[in-house]
Amino acid sequence: MRPANTLSTRREFLHASAAAAVSAAVPASNALAQHARQQPMDDAFLARQEERRKELWELLGDLPWEHKPGPAKLVSKEEHEDYTLERLVLDLNGVEPAPALLLIPRKRQTPAPGLLYIHWHGGMYDLGKEMLVKGVEVAPAYASVCAQKGLVTLAIDSWCFGERKHEKNGHEGEENAFKLMLWKGQVLYGMMMFDEFRAMDYLASRPEVDNQRLGALGMSMGSTKAWWLAALDPRVKLCMDVCCLTDYEELIKAHGLQGHGIYYYVPSLLKHFQTAEINELIVPRAHLSVNGKRDALTPPAGVDKVRDYLLPLYRKYGKEAELRVELFDCAHVELPEMRKLILEWMDRCLVASPGN
Repeated sequence: MRPANTLSTRREFLHASAAAAVSAAVPASNALAQHARQQPMDDAFLARQEERRKELWELLGDLPWEHKPGPAKLVSKEEHEDYTLERLVLDLNGVEPAPALLLIPRKRQTPAPGLLYIHWHGGMYDLGKEMLVKGVEVAPAYASVCAQKGLVTLAIDSWCFGERKHEKNGHEGEENAFKLMLWKGQVLYGMMMFDEFRAMDYLASRPEVDNQRLGALGMSMGSTKAWWLAALDPRVKLCMDVCCLTDYEELIKAHGLQGHGIYYYVPSLLKHFQTAEINELIVPRAHLSVNGKRDALTPPAGVDKVRDYLLPLYRKYGKEAELRVELFDCAHVELPEMRKLILEWMDRCLVASPGN
């Protein structure tokens, strides 16, 4: 159990900011929150989003908000045809370091849009952040794509993956981490999301990056983390999630709980939120979700339910073009048609200048 003064610090942090999702480590965050309020939306809706965002953070266990990240450590640089790849170690949580990749395109705007690339699970505990440069059979690598688009791209190893895999059997390591954290009042998924949030802090702080043009992209576990991050963090201008927009109730009906790793399960979540209600916290920001009709992780009825809930909200605020939720005739795979849409949304929402 954490000391009372530590819990108090955490609660004070969560309630001190109206947005409750923008770290003090990024000075520009206040300006971004003000920009969000200038959209043609009613005050009651914005206030509800802010309160619900606090509520969502509160479900993620005891998080190390009091930790002040130290400077990033540069391990090495790799020169590629279109980009420089920095291998870094980031201090995100004060518990364990987070190895990371930072891709800096040779040809880019000044400042350039930033992208947080979030790797998948797939039972590939050794892969982690390297998915950005290596890809997998069902999802080609994004490194060259991000370089060609001029996106400064950051990817970190999630807890239990890549260089943060601490046990020979990755599955056992993930389960042990989940259990130990519960004993400590923490939630594995909460610590994962905290790291992605702090990784966004770091990306936004880089001198190469325009912190008003930030995006998040991921597939599978990375997909879920992308739309959660966009819900929790108003700085995310564009959310792109691939093959994991899962309505929880439809997943239960389809007997699909075994398809998701143990990291996915947040205590008491269904008492407070359904999938659509989490995604409502992204409105009216740009959100592209592409999923497979034959993917057991995303029952089609659930994808339709989320889209049908969100679309009237986007339409109400004149932002219908900022939401696209699609089902493709495939299983758990990123099709070329999906990639085409993702590239189009990158161009429109990130590469285009802020004034466009």
